[in-house]
Amino acid sequence: MIKLFITDIDGCVSTPFISPDWNLLSEIRRLNDQHVNDIAVPPLTICSGRPLPYVEAVAQWLNVNYPAVFESAGVCSIENYEVQFLPVFDEKAEQQVDELKAWLEREIIPEYPGMILEFTKKMDAGLIHPKKEVIDDAFPAIKEYVADGYPIFEVHKTEVSINIILADNNKENGILRLCELLDIAPREVAYIGDSSGDIPGLKIVGQPYAPSNAVAEVKEHAEVLDAKVTEAVLMAYNRIIQKNREGLSEKMATKM
Repeated sequence: MIKLFITDIDGCVSTPFISPDWNLLSEIRRLNDQHVNDIAVPPLTICSGRPLPYVEAVAQWLNVNYPAVFESAGVCSIENYEVQFLPVFDEKAEQQVDELKAWLEREIIPEYPGMILEFTKKMDAGLIHPKKEVIDDAFPAIKEYVADGYPIFEVHKTEVSINIILADNNKENGILRLCELLDIAPREVAYIGDSSGDIPGLKIVGQPYAPSNAVAEVKEHAEVLDAKVTEAVLMAYNRIIQKNREGLSEKMATKM
């Protein structure tokens, strides 16, 4: 029985820099609302590498009332806006994040017109650019610099971003923290993700999904859906509900 459905944002709920498919999002929201009165429908929440204000906004689109994960492992209670950070994000880590941001601004951003730091991020250093080829070009130098001088960090990329995160501040630990708060086991969770930063989370849940637009390495760790982005999230949600209904029916038949 899946008791919680978690979705990534970029590449799953929506495509960066493109207007969302509001019809599909409305259907996802309708299913999330349905969980209140239907035991087969798990509530929906978010686990994203994006900063808190963006995660909060998307949570509002989908009427998410459960805690959500921002910057991979920060947890925000949507209802009372209580924010938690993992202990790994200590004073030393915060200082190194500031150092990495300063280096990116000094050495990387001037080389790529249109590249910007991802605003409001606290626990990691993120870069954004709308062109995948620019991200791909900048990524190797950033990965090498971080590996040489900042061993407690690792580097991931999406089609529009590069994220330098604390190695232990990943989506595995973000999802585990959600499970602790909600008193459920990881095997009772479904998660859909599309980029390398999602793999730690996909590995620990009971039902991992990936949209067809996911990168190849993600597809090795998830059930790949024959749909992209928002449509894939809706497809995954419906599959979870159907499997839950089947499980409940079998359970009732056994009791009879």
